[in-house]
Amino acid sequence: MESEVVQLPLWQKAWAWFETNRKQAVWGAAILAGVALITWYVVWQKAQKELTASEALSNVGLPQPGSATKPDTADAYMKVAAMYPKSAAAARAKLLAAGSLFVEGKYTEARTQFDRFVREHHDSPYTGQALLGIAACWDAQGKTNDAITAYKNLVDHHPGESVIPQAKFALARLYEGENKPEQAKSLFEDVNRSEPYSSVGSEAGMRLEELLAKHPELAPKPAPLASAPVSLTNAAQPLITATPATTNAMPPLSNATPLQPGSAPPPASAVLTPTNATPPATNATPPNAPKP
Repeated sequence: MESEVVQLPLWQKAWAWFETNRKQAVWGAAILAGVALITWYVVWQKAQKELTASEALSNVGLPQPGSATKPDTADAYMKVAAMYPKSAAAARAKLLAAGSLFVEGKYTEARTQFDRFVREHHDSPYTGQALLGIAACWDAQGKTNDAITAYKNLVDHHPGESVIPQAKFALARLYEGENKPEQAKSLFEDVNRSEPYSSVGSEAGMRLEELLAKHPELAPKPAPLASAPVSLTNAAQPLITATPATTNAMPPLSNATPLQPGSAPPPASAVLTPTNATPPATNATPPNAPKP
């Protein structure tokens, strides 16, 4: 009998176990279904809260019906952040509230909110904007040294942020005002080179031209021209030591007797000498000469 049970198919074994443990199986299935339902509800509720928070954030700043005055935008953003504290919209609301305070000229309050954002959301993709806002608040308050420190902190420790060109441009402007043209020139060139088609890049190029006009010593020096090798036109010509051929060379004899075909060459004594050669002197008497 035991051998027959061992050889039963798997589904039959599972059914036998379910029949034996029906109550425990039902409770286990109910618990799993409840956990799944609760998980789905939590996720759905979180998504709904995010959606509601995003709608509330988008409605901030819109003119109210029948009201000609604009509501207090910064306070409205802070209310959204307080109502939905754990939502992504809450972080954006805090940053927008700080920006609204900056626009309203409340630089100290704006800097406080920017600092708070950096502390509470240091891993947010908007951290660079908050750091730029802190530096801009110092700059707007006329605290140049603090502004330079804040801009340099952003440029040096957060080089990957999208607001780096704006930070470099503002830092270059402060350096120019502090009579540090060399440092300003380097930053203007960097912004103009990295952002050639943006507004900040174009403005950096114009400020660079104005800076070089005020400080011409900072302009790049032209490269020295390459000196071409000098050719000596009056160089001594090589001396011709060969003796020129004599122009009055003796022409070939025209009265030489041509050789006939098959005839032997004439003897060496028969070869005629040049016509202008002096004949040998002789005292022999011609055969027909009269006797004295």
